[in-house]
Amino acid sequence: MNAQDKIENIKRISGVNPLKCMRCGKCTATCPNFAAMEYHPHQFVYMIETGRIEELLKSDSAFKCLSCMACLERCPRMVEPSKLIEAVRLTVEREQGQNYMVPDDIPALLDEDLPQQAIVAAFRKYTK
Repeated sequence: MNAQDKIENIKRISGVNPLKCMRCGKCTATCPNFAAMEYHPHQFVYMIETGRIEELLKSDSAFKCLSCMACLERCPRMVEPSKLIEAVRLTVEREQGQNYMVPDDIPALLDEDLPQQAIVAAFRKYTK
């Protein structure tokens, strides 16, 4: 898959239009894991917009995102950087052949202490 196809796939999975971003940086300013990430939420959006996908796929920043959605809450244009980051993470996992779980496997893995948000995230992740 070439870089443009990867970008289109990430946009399809996330449902996000990176062109809506005005690069105000509010998403990055509210990110609780900002210091641990090589690329920050607003940079993810810009790099996808400008076609710099290979740099993102090689970075571990996508795996340092906490998926807390704080960036989504602060975005004045509802760009949803966290959804783009999750789509990048999923793309990396699929390229490495690590995405072996299917939705039918999830119920057996559930435990009563597991937060509902984790269950919803798992179903969202493995259905795209």
